[in-house]
Amino acid sequence: MIITWIGHSCFKIQDKTGSEGVTVVTDPFDKKVGFKAPNFEADIVTVSHDHYDHNNANALRGDPFVVDCAGEYDRKGVAIAGIESYHDTKQGAEKGKNIIYRIDMDDISVAHLGDLGHELDTKQLERLEGTDILLIPIGGKYTIDYKKAVEVVKQIDPRIVIPMHYKVKGLKVDVDGVDKFVKEMGLKPTNEEKLKISKKDLPQEETELVILNM
Repeated sequence: MIITWIGHSCFKIQDKTGSEGVTVVTDPFDKKVGFKAPNFEADIVTVSHDHYDHNNANALRGDPFVVDCAGEYDRKGVAIAGIESYHDTKQGAEKGKNIIYRIDMDDISVAHLGDLGHELDTKQLERLEGTDILLIPIGGKYTIDYKKAVEVVKQIDPRIVIPMHYKVKGLKVDVDGVDKFVKEMGLKPTNEEKLKISKKDLPQEETELVILNM
């Protein structure tokens, strides 16, 4: 599997490169966030909620299968589970609903939490049991902050954690940076341009923290 961070909450997840590979894209953003909108080819697009910095599926080329609500989906050998959650701590009363996606491809389970605004309940955790790689928002203000994010990591107990939805150069969305989360996690992160990993190479003893570069 190859995971590339496009920016904000948008990732490109591939089982392999080339024409025979399958490409999943999460939460594609509009250029108003401060970055060039993603405009490469995709087979599947997941949208966690209908905000401009997460729902720009039309920017992608090809004829992607767009998933924007809870349910079970199977496309090109990729199994996707959309799990209902909220954008805030008041069951969506302030910011609305959010969809968590569990994406199973290439024998690896990836969870993308979208703009999660709360810790997880028992039913949500049951659906996420066995998550290998966790893509988690940590910037606060619109999502869980770095402290709540660490608690959610403990709840899910993935093999690899990749933070998202935090301040980087050029981003016009007002969120915190990554440093507080790294400190709170208490792990030395590795920095990667892309995460290239197979099931057999997943860490088994300790959770690893990976910071992806744009």
